[in-house]
This record gives sequence, C-alpha cells and structure tokens, in this order.
Amino acid sequence: MTSRSQNPAGRPPGFVYRETKRGILRWGGQSILHCEDVSLPKLAAKYGTPLYVYSAAMIRERYDAFDAAFRDVPHAICYSVKANSNLSILRLLARKGCGFDVVSGGELERVLTADRKAAKKVVFSGVGKTREELSSALKAGIMLFNVESESELWALAECAGRLRSTAPVALRVNPDVAAKTHPYISTGLHKHKFGVPISEARALYAKASGARYLKVRGASVHIGSQITDVAPFGEAMARVADLVRELRADGHNIDYIDAGGGLGIAYEKPNPLEFSGYVATYARALAAPLRGLDVQLLLEPGRSIVGPAGVLLTSVIYRKENDGKRFLVVDAAMNDLIRPALYGAYHEIVSVTYGTDAATKSEVSDIVGPVCETGDFFARDRELPAVSEGDLLAILDAGAYGMVLASNYNTRPRAAEVLITGKSAKVIRRREKLQDLLRAEL
Repeated sequence: MTSRSQNPAGRPPGFVYRETKRGILRWGGQSILHCEDVSLPKLAAKYGTPLYVYSAAMIRERYDAFDAAFRDVPHAICYSVKANSNLSILRLLARKGCGFDVVSGGELERVLTADRKAAKKVVFSGVGKTREELSSALKAGIMLFNVESESELWALAECAGRLRSTAPVALRVNPDVAAKTHPYISTGLHKHKFGVPISEARALYAKASGARYLKVRGASVHIGSQITDVAPFGEAMARVADLVRELRADGHNIDYIDAGGGLGIAYEKPNPLEFSGYVATYARALAAPLRGLDVQLLLEPGRSIVGPAGVLLTSVIYRKENDGKRFLVVDAAMNDLIRPALYGAYHEIVSVTYGTDAATKSEVSDIVGPVCETGDFFARDRELPAVSEGDLLAILDAGAYGMVLASNYNTRPRAAEVLITGKSAKVIRRREKLQDLLRAEL
C-alpha cells in the first residue's frame, strides 16, 4: 500500500505510519504505526496487549465535521452512547457541547457521571425502558423521550404523574424504509421490533396529547446502522416531514425531529469522499425534506464519530499451519471484538511495523484468537506481510462496538483502553484482573 507512509489504506489521519531512522534503540529500516504522536509498539510495551487505542484528535475532528455540515440547519448532535461508552470519551464530547442518545438507565448514568449538565441534551431511546429507568430520566430532566409503543407511553405517563413532572415526548415512528445493511442492525421495516407504524402515529399522538403529564414535543425515526447510501435517510425523513405537517394540522406543537443515527463508515474500501464531504452529502439528504418546517433536527451519530478513531492492538502468539492452511493465533479474541464473529464483519488488519523493502514477503492466513470457538476469528484468508511470533497487529476501525460489546467469555479479563492526545497517552480503563472477575461471585 503506497499510502502507508501516511496512513493505512487511505484511512483518515489519526493512525499514521512513520519511518524510523537507523541507530541504537531504533526499528532500523522500518515504518512504525503511530496514534497521533505515540508509537503503538511503545504503547504495547507499557500497557500490554490486547489494547484498545483511541485518537482524541480524530474524535474531535469528526464531531466538528458533523457540526459544520449541519450549520445551516438548527440542530443538536446527540452522540449515540452505545457505540463507545467510555467515560473519558463522553467527557471529551461533552466539552465540545455534544448531547447524547442513550438506550438504557446505565447509559444515562454514564452521561450524568461524565457531565451532569449534559442531561438537558439527552434523548432516551429503546424499546424496553423500565419504569425505574423512566423515573430516573424524569428526575434527571432529560430533553426528550423517544417512545416506542403505546404501552411505554402509558408507563411514562404513570411515572411522570407519580413524580408530578411533565415528560417531553416524541414517538419513534417506523417508516417501513429498507436500508442496505446487515439484517441484525436494520431497524426501519414493519417486521422489526422498533417504533410504531407511521400509519398509526396520528392516533397515538392524539392520545398522548390528552395525557396530563405528557407533552408532545417531536417525532423520531431511526432506520438502522452502518448505512453508507444516504438515499434511505432522505426517504425516511420525507415520510417523517409529511407526518409532522399532519400533526401540526391536528394541533400538535412539534419542535424536534430526531433523525436517529446510522451513517456508516468504510470498513473495507476507502470512501472516495473526505469525511467532511461525505457528511455534507448526508446533511443535504436530511435537510431537503425539512425546508419550511422550522424544527430543530436531532442527530445521533455514533460509529461515524468514534469507529475509525480506535484500533485494537494485538500480539501474535503463534504461527500455525494445518495441511497448508496458515493461522496467526493472536492474544485478542472474540470476547474483545465480537463483530467478525457476530456479523461476519470486515476489519482491516495491518502490521504495526513493516519493512521499507518493497519486496517484503506476504502470506495468506486466518487471524484467529485463543477462545475455544471456531467462530473466534478476525479475518479469514487475509493477505498480510509475513509476521513472526511476538509481532504486533492492529485491527482498524475498532472504536465503535468494540469494547462496549466485550465480555469475559472463557474467564478472560477485558482489555485496557488508552486515549491519545498528541504525545500524551492516558489510560481510560485499566486492564481487568482475574480478581475483578471473581469478586462478585459468592
């Protein structure tokens, strides 16, 4: 890859290769992958592997790109906490003025721990909110509840009445718009569990408006995740815009339209557009149907902000060959990053160091972990420069749906997380120890 001297596979800056000088304590004749100004081998030597590494600069840059793309539209960015919920990343975004989209009481507590003032910028989504969670959100004074069923609506009214509080409500409508993505993360069709059918929304809004402790404030939609074609977003927004016009004709005050999230990233083939141009295209698709509506647009990006800002750093434990089939057994596993096992998801994997010699040998191998499951793999039949036992690999685009989906399967302690800012490296989650796993058991 000729672009490697600058960044792997044309990915945005944040993770860059830099050539080293020959000499004592140098990786002579090699290029070394860095996160901002910190080399990944140094991080591995200090903190061990597997290790999640995040670029603070890239997170900030991608947030700013969203904010700039929607500058002509009244908007609020409500980062989707489920993508990566580390407190330090939430604080980083809160300092930028970001709001948050939560889908559980636990995520709400994380936001309040990161910045209690951020509650006024929180939207609460999810199909199974409990009364305890609804009450906690009412006490916190969040901006908006995205209600997903009539039963939930009355549960919220009950909780608000008990607290003598008014709940700001939007109904999440299901527009029956198909999105080209994995079926597990598609949410906008009538067969999915999310939202209420858009054809039934007006009747439910009428019921909500008659409830003493509910206040209708908006309409919400979310059609899925990892969607790279902006056309379905525009189609869904057009249907919601038509609904809003009908609701206003019915006498409802609609201040917000929550467009959800779901904008995808380029896991495999680099996006031909710079990220700012890509988000601008997305912004135009959403904004066009809203002309003349005078609403505040709520956006819930998650993956598109933090995904490319993180890598999972892992060490090669063994090289193995079975009848000509090569394997690289690494110390990360499906419990650290489950996306390949769960979705068959592609992540680019690169050597952390590689020789400057253009004739560097390459090999085709499966990159697998040590968990006792055949599904414990990160790549199959992947061509990589030849690596040795003890070498480091970086699994790219692991900043979203990586650590948040990690588990302790096979009694494996979860990885540490490190946030890089320029030349500074900060541990934002320490590596678990076996004692941590056993402490809660009687």
